[in-house]
Amino acid sequence: MGLGGLQLVSLAEAREAAAQYRKLARSGGDPLAEKRKAQIAVPTFREAARTVHAEHRAAWRNEKHAAQWLQSLTQYAFPHLGDRRVDLIDTPDVLKVLSPVWLTKPETARRLKQRIGTILDWAKARRFREGENPIDGVSKALPKQPDRKNHFAALPYSDVPQFIKSLRASETGEPTRLAFEFLILTAARTGEVLNAAWDEIDFDSSTWTVPAGRMKANQEHRVPLSLRCIDILRRAREINAEGEFVFPGRSLDKPMSNMVFLMALRRLGSPITAHGFRSAFRDWAAERTNFPREVCELALAHSIGNKVEAAYRRGDLFEKRRELMATWAAFATTARAEVISIRTA
Repeated sequence: MGLGGLQLVSLAEAREAAAQYRKLARSGGDPLAEKRKAQIAVPTFREAARTVHAEHRAAWRNEKHAAQWLQSLTQYAFPHLGDRRVDLIDTPDVLKVLSPVWLTKPETARRLKQRIGTILDWAKARRFREGENPIDGVSKALPKQPDRKNHFAALPYSDVPQFIKSLRASETGEPTRLAFEFLILTAARTGEVLNAAWDEIDFDSSTWTVPAGRMKANQEHRVPLSLRCIDILRRAREINAEGEFVFPGRSLDKPMSNMVFLMALRRLGSPITAHGFRSAFRDWAAERTNFPREVCELALAHSIGNKVEAAYRRGDLFEKRRELMATWAAFATTARAEVISIRTA
């Protein structure tokens, strides 16, 4: 029973608790710290994960990333760790989660490892657990993952014109064909194209401005549009007279699924990835043109690695990139691509 919000204990219970604290003090312990620790309700890993997810959600770029963050934990971590208190989780527990997917799904496993580490760091900061984070020792017990350098299978740039020709003649729906060709000609990332909105397109200046929130570097990126890209957008506008997105999905208020390009590639029997066309563009620019390296890197929205160079050149070389992308479009959409005049110095 309680009186005025106080919990009453028997005299015998009070004496027993006092004896335990005296014993702890004689052995060098801290009775007060132990008392505080006993009063803390330690959450389970599932409860901690949902709390961290809610606290970090406002800082993430979009709802899709927020959903993926929790979904991966639900699928892979919760079956092993979900009901376990965060103060009882150790390296072997984390290994049970990561080992089955470490080699078969390396990218998923790396993200999972980072997310588990974040949750356990949060638990330590909230004094729900002590000691080192089990994530710190788990890498030593895991095998080396495959090299990621060739993660995105790319088409040789010399085959891009034929691919676009095959794409246009394929049975893939016209909106998907238009979106895929637009992706190739702009050398953009899949997510940037699929979520492109009409208010980002300026037909007068032939420019597509991708907001910072959708860019990997979290910086606004201007994309110069070739004549063929403008034609693609005008046709997309005819198909989709209303709606926010340039390439909507089945519903006008939602973008295309990120599976559409994969399905188009399967229909064409191409063992490559949509992202790989960025590599094809970069190889073409390096081997078949004399455009400066920084122009090609900025066309891909890559950050300039040299800090001195980046500080010296603060512009985005937009007009030079416009010439580069027009040359790329001419190469990629011309049947006799081998005779395209390549820019000299």
